[in-house]
Amino acid sequence: MAMEILESLDITAWQGPFSPEIVAKAADALETGKLLYAPQLPFELLEDERQFLSPECLDGKSKNVSFRPDSGVMKGTRCQGVERDRLLNMLQRYYTLASDLLDGLCPGYSQHLRPGFTSFRPAEIAGRVTSWRHDDTRLHVDAFPSRPMQGLRILRVFTNVNPRMPRVWRVGEKFEQAAAHFLPGIKSPRPWTASLLYWLRIAKGRRTEYDHYMLGIHDHMKADQQYQSQVSQMQLAIPPGTTWACFTDSVSHAALSGQFAFEQTFYLPVSGMKDPARSPLRVLERLVGRALT
Repeated sequence: MAMEILESLDITAWQGPFSPEIVAKAADALETGKLLYAPQLPFELLEDERQFLSPECLDGKSKNVSFRPDSGVMKGTRCQGVERDRLLNMLQRYYTLASDLLDGLCPGYSQHLRPGFTSFRPAEIAGRVTSWRHDDTRLHVDAFPSRPMQGLRILRVFTNVNPRMPRVWRVGEKFEQAAAHFLPGIKSPRPWTASLLYWLRIAKGRRTEYDHYMLGIHDHMKADQQYQSQVSQMQLAIPPGTTWACFTDSVSHAALSGQFAFEQTFYLPVSGMKDPARSPLRVLERLVGRALT
């Protein structure tokens, strides 16, 4: 099953050009629900950045340090002065390399991608106490209550920078199977809900029917313990120095354990895909029989 989920890339550099064979398969692999998997692509920390391999750099309230490339704002850390500058430079460097990687692997996406958060995750996942809805050790597809995607794809690049330990993931069934399983149990949205959420500033944008059903699938997946234990799935122990990428809005995934990782989010409009019919938006529209945005 691992061979079905992983598209291994024999690359050792973040910047292209990559071979025509690799470029030819990268976008197809992502859009069909695979993980691009580069086991020889580490993110090398500078000597004075190794101090950040500790949860001490967090502010005590956040589980990660986040950086917004579009505004330059960094949050989630207690670091000040020179230490803060070093941490910011580290996140900026990861954003630049992740951007270069996708530009080289998926040149068709380049003009459409826009950056989301860059995050550094120095806290251990295993043993974290949280509600079931926020428990990312349960299989789920990404959807956000406060950030409606309105059909945008969520493409994420990850790197394990732990010096010794793997980052352990579970990967579940294909999106269309999960959607078909949970959609019958999700009630249609009330017509006034989207306007109310926006007016109350609970949502940072207008929540579409697409967002309603994606949130429903996310929540129903996490809440269903029988599904979590019985659905077809596999476990991946992702070694140190490995980089991987996937569309987390369609790959059913769970992070079970691990400490010290980077993650870069990008947003891609459905129209920027190689085959828009493979998007969660188009899949859900086929299943419900109408437009959802």
